[in-house]
Amino acid sequence: MPSTLQRAREIAAADRSDPSWVPEPPVELPAGRVVHVPGRGEVFIRDTGGDGPVVLLLHGWCVSADINWFTTYAPLAAAGYRVLAIDHRGHGRGLRSPAPFRLVDCADDAAGLLRTLGVGPVTAVGYSMGGPIATLLARSHPDQVSGLVLCATAPDWSHPRMKRIWRSMAAFRGVLGVAPNASWRRALRLVGFPDSPRTTWTAAELTRGSAKDIAEAGRELGRYDARPWLSTLKVRAAVVLTSADTAVPVYKQRELAELLGAGVFEAPGDHGSVVAEYERFNARLLEALAHVGAKTPVAVA
Repeated sequence: MPSTLQRAREIAAADRSDPSWVPEPPVELPAGRVVHVPGRGEVFIRDTGGDGPVVLLLHGWCVSADINWFTTYAPLAAAGYRVLAIDHRGHGRGLRSPAPFRLVDCADDAAGLLRTLGVGPVTAVGYSMGGPIATLLARSHPDQVSGLVLCATAPDWSHPRMKRIWRSMAAFRGVLGVAPNASWRRALRLVGFPDSPRTTWTAAELTRGSAKDIAEAGRELGRYDARPWLSTLKVRAAVVLTSADTAVPVYKQRELAELLGAGVFEAPGDHGSVVAEYERFNARLLEALAHVGAKTPVAVA
């Protein structure tokens, strides 16, 4: 009978020989680097480079910029944009702080990054939780935002279905703290991800996040309500509406567009449309960027 150490070595060898266990990105990602933002800390970004109009991608809750946007980086760069994507605090490779997670701090992190790089004003694109961060950025730092594109998001997060998600955050935090990788892999399989290299990579990326910050971010979303002030924003806006979204009700997405006076661009699919229906989603996103005046995109093959 093999010893425990021998068995562990056999399992490790099998894992290395099986590509489904290798957390390899499914596509080539833009160059990543850490930028020191004075007064805020070290911020991880992806940057496609170039001198095109700058689009700042702001990701959703739980995930990182790469998980949210890996299918979007290349199409936007091919259309002539310089794409920047930030990992929010407590998410992915984002900065860690002892302070409680606050959406307004994420917006201030983004503004500090833009000023440090000297690239503003930019078009801010927010997906799900990234939507509130983008609108807070436009409200608190209007000099850094020339346009808003808000995807799969809402003006507030008080719908009963959404509230049930936020109330589960304490238990979710506990599970993540005990077995993060196994928890994420199991959760991904439950929502239809196959046992594949991409699933392994996604689960590995998700474990980068801070369980404490992710749980607090969920509670922050439950408290967020921008309806009193959204109509005061003086910036051109567009909403990419995910038409079969079971996490953010469609009527909430339309309410957001009405409050902003924004153009609406319907994309098929559920809340993960940005990945699951990426070709059609990216087509709508490019139309939305053109609508807010980011630039007139070139034809994309």
